[in-house]
Amino acid sequence: MDDVFGRMLELSRKGYFCAQILMQLALDAEGKDCPELIRAMGGLNAGIGFSGGPCGALTGGACFLAYFSEGLDGRERDAMLREFHDWFRERTAEYGGESCDRILAGDPSNQLRRCPALVQEVYGKCVELLEARGLC
Repeated sequence: MDDVFGRMLELSRKGYFCAQILMQLALDAEGKDCPELIRAMGGLNAGIGFSGGPCGALTGGACFLAYFSEGLDGRERDAMLREFHDWFRERTAEYGGESCDRILAGDPSNQLRRCPALVQEVYGKCVELLEARGLC
């Protein structure tokens, strides 16, 4: 996980945000590069266009899971995504919600204090969910 965290920091220094980082990690796992996809994931940055809406770790994690869900039927994929969302909701309850606004609580320094650990936890949870289904 230390290598993953190092890669996350590297991507962050390049200007990537939560959802972009998670998708790049998915591409890295397959030895792929797709700048167009990473650019598209930028639409999810900071709660969709920096609006403070749904956290990019949540939306990016959902995209990460869907990316690797080949082999699951729609019902199984959706159940996995709901399990992830339930976990995320519980994980972010201490912040009062799952939006960027709630997680950051009006304090820009929380982006450094909270987001890196949260993205790392999301990555770990996604891998756990995929492994439980024999997908990685």
